[in-house]
Amino acid sequence: MTRTRRPVVPGWFTDDTVPEFRLLGTRCTACASVFFPREDDWCRNPGCPGGGALAEVPLSPRGRVWSYTDGRYRPPAPYVSDPDAPWEPYTLVAVELAAEAMVVLGQAAPGVTTADLAVGTEVEVVPGVLNEDDEHLWTTWNWRPVAQERRTEREERS
Repeated sequence: MTRTRRPVVPGWFTDDTVPEFRLLGTRCTACASVFFPREDDWCRNPGCPGGGALAEVPLSPRGRVWSYTDGRYRPPAPYVSDPDAPWEPYTLVAVELAAEAMVVLGQAAPGVTTADLAVGTEVEVVPGVLNEDDEHLWTTWNWRPVAQERRTEREERS
């Protein structure tokens, strides 16, 4: 049985099967403030003169690590998880997108640990899978060091 790829949150990122994967935010046409997660109802900038619309914009595909940490234990309730499933540590990364003047949080790509990161490391957004069940692959975004991408490409060519 083929599982269907589904975004965990529709509208937060482009189709993960296209080559130019991007997070999607919105930009106020009156004050140019950018929002992620996207804001579709009103501009949250208290200094906005108002009267603008919120237009969807792809966010920068690369940024710099602002902070990072790892999750080494299963969060307690009310977090929902299968206690019988093995727990796998993961790395969380806060990435500063300079053009948008914002920090976006996300998981690091599989295989990326805190040892691979430092504040200021250049990373890029890549498609990822958060969870899967019998019918779906629930897709999300991950951050991957740009240097790791280049290393992987070199390994694939050799």
